[in-house]
Amino acid sequence: MRFSIPDSLRPARLGSALRVHWRRVLAWGAVALALLSVLTLVAGVLMYPNLPDTSALSNYQPKQPLRVYTADGVEIGGFGSERRVYQRIDQIPPLMRDSLLAVEDSRFYQHHGIDPIGIARALGSIVTGGRLQGASTITQQVARTFFLNRSRSLGRKFKEALLALKIESQLSKDQVLELYMNQIYLGSRAYGFEAAAQTYFGKTLAALTTAECAMLAGLPQNPYFVNPIRNPERARARQLVALSRMRSQGVINEAQYQQAKEQKLVVRKLNEVDVHAEYVAEMARQQVYAQFGELSYTTGLKVETTLRADEQEAAYKALRRTLIERELRQAWRGPEGEETLAAGLADSDPAVAQSLSDYDDDDELRVAIVTQAAPKAVTVVLASGEVLQLDGAALRQIQPGLAANASNKLRVRRGAVLRVLKQGKGWVLTQWPEAEGGLVALDPANGDVRALVGGFDFHRNQFNHVTQGWRQPGSSYKPFIYAGAMERGVQPETLVNDAPLSNVGDWSPENDDGSTDGPITVRQALIRSKNLVSIRLLQLLGPQAARDWTSRFGFDPDRQPDNLTQALGSGSTNPMQLAGAYAVIANGGLKVKPQFIRRISDAAGKAVFEAPEITLTEADRVVPQRNTFMIASLLQDVARVGTGARAQAALKRPDLYGKTGTTNDVVDAWFAGFQPRIAAVAWVGYDTPRSLGSRSSGSALALPAWIDFMSTALKNVPVQELQPPEGVVRVNGDWRYAEWADGGFIRSLGLEDQIVSPALALSPPVPLVPVVGPGPVVPVEVPAQAAR
Repeated sequence: MRFSIPDSLRPARLGSALRVHWRRVLAWGAVALALLSVLTLVAGVLMYPNLPDTSALSNYQPKQPLRVYTADGVEIGGFGSERRVYQRIDQIPPLMRDSLLAVEDSRFYQHHGIDPIGIARALGSIVTGGRLQGASTITQQVARTFFLNRSRSLGRKFKEALLALKIESQLSKDQVLELYMNQIYLGSRAYGFEAAAQTYFGKTLAALTTAECAMLAGLPQNPYFVNPIRNPERARARQLVALSRMRSQGVINEAQYQQAKEQKLVVRKLNEVDVHAEYVAEMARQQVYAQFGELSYTTGLKVETTLRADEQEAAYKALRRTLIERELRQAWRGPEGEETLAAGLADSDPAVAQSLSDYDDDDELRVAIVTQAAPKAVTVVLASGEVLQLDGAALRQIQPGLAANASNKLRVRRGAVLRVLKQGKGWVLTQWPEAEGGLVALDPANGDVRALVGGFDFHRNQFNHVTQGWRQPGSSYKPFIYAGAMERGVQPETLVNDAPLSNVGDWSPENDDGSTDGPITVRQALIRSKNLVSIRLLQLLGPQAARDWTSRFGFDPDRQPDNLTQALGSGSTNPMQLAGAYAVIANGGLKVKPQFIRRISDAAGKAVFEAPEITLTEADRVVPQRNTFMIASLLQDVARVGTGARAQAALKRPDLYGKTGTTNDVVDAWFAGFQPRIAAVAWVGYDTPRSLGSRSSGSALALPAWIDFMSTALKNVPVQELQPPEGVVRVNGDWRYAEWADGGFIRSLGLEDQIVSPALALSPPVPLVPVVGPGPVVPVEVPAQAAR
């Protein structure tokens, strides 16, 4: 059978017909385009006068957070809804600028606010029924960020384009780029590229590598989807796209491209900081807010504190180490939580690590979930996805939870959430510490706070134990009673009867170990922290006179009891106040007022507050220098052979002075001491007062933290022992006030109560009232937690 082809379908005729058809389509398209252009022009002319006023962009004032720094320039905190560090365009490294342009808008310096090629592509997509495309220029993104919402309508895109043209008629290209690079949101509360560099890499823009610049350049497209912290795999894929564009645009060459691809990026964790000083940052925030109100969080105020970065980090690590090591000796209290893991779910499955997303991870005490548990082996998965298989000594603390008869509270099984701690090359299973602590260090010369750690973890407990924790100081308060006695004629070689006391009401005080040694020198009494001797010295002074005297060192007299228990530190103080008191001894008797803010400046660097330079003079004297020297000589022996002997033994230097403090039932553990250039106090206890355990003490808990801190604070600091001032002489191997070189001081205090004048003069000493026999009984109210 033969078929005939119609003439209209023969090749020659068909080609001719198609050409005619497409000529008509093109003609109509041209007409439509011309009409559309006219309509667009008319709409633009009508809409342009009603566009938002963009003149304010010329004087752009971005919201900038309050930022807090150490004295040596390390940032320790930022407060505000937006993290931002404003950078002028000439401060932004060319590599970062060029990387961004290659990825976001390669023709930025050629177009006038809108990219015709991008617009044509977007319109073509709409005409053909495709999805609405972006292709916005950087100027359009500035227009959208400052003046428009993020709807994807054609009307909004048209208005955005008009605004871009208007912006570029008013601002230079560099001004537009500067606005963009400081305002754009880049995830994790970071606005602008400088803030993003610090947020994700802990670096300034100037310190970024090519690979890191590429990672940031890829963020503007979708900072939520490719966040390097929360979505590292997506962020890596986007970074490779950015690197490819940087190479194709000539920003980097092939060798640089390959090198950047191979670089392994280290992205910071959420809340990761270089120096842990959260409590000080919060103290600074409160003070600034009290003065500037809500403007504190938006105007870019900068606070320079008195902290030393290395000493602050040393204090943080020292306190945490002490509390973690103590926790390893505590009984197992049970898992921190419990999660349900599907049966058969492999340890490597991301869902296992994801189950820990609601738990706070920690740099040292890593959160982990148990996937397998047996009496002799446990497998856990960290929040990072790392799988650990633990056995032997690593299970020691949690062993009660692995026993067959373990209670539900203690049981360690699949899904249990607990903590792991790296020790050396291995890991051990443990738990979060219950005990708290505080450590503070001051410069005795001016009161500058050099380090302050208010607790184990600020994010869990914002209570600042250094400034808010009023606790009994125990024996760390005794040196100040001894100092008052020095002004009454007591000298280091005075003999005091270490024997049971009578006429003290219903109270039956005794020494820590229950022993009595009979007559003992004042020096030996403080070295061995004899309670009975301290009480006799307080009897000599009188409780009220002692409160007045110790207030000269900075103690609040209203917080000290008006009875003999004051001798054992049964009143109240906090680590900051106690450090200030020891600083008075360290500097020779001059009153110290702790300060931690040195300077506050605005976003332009202009000072809005500057603390005056403190130079202590004789006008600040509260205690005779010879008095503090005598007490320091006793404290030096305490740190050498007494309850604080580990201090000199560990640090191997003689210029250390200090005293332990352990309250009744070991509720509070202290060590307070100094080297002439720095005074520091460490405290350990529970928030709700209770015993730290029978084997605990100031020397066992607080002193190790103090030593750890001082090993950093005194590194490369020359030995500087206190020198005897005018008014003291050395006789028979010990110090005396000069007027008593040949005798005349109180050589012996017996069992009798002493009656003296309540007034305490600085110098000369107030003459003693002769002993007239047993004095009246001193009423005593024994506090629930009387110190020992």
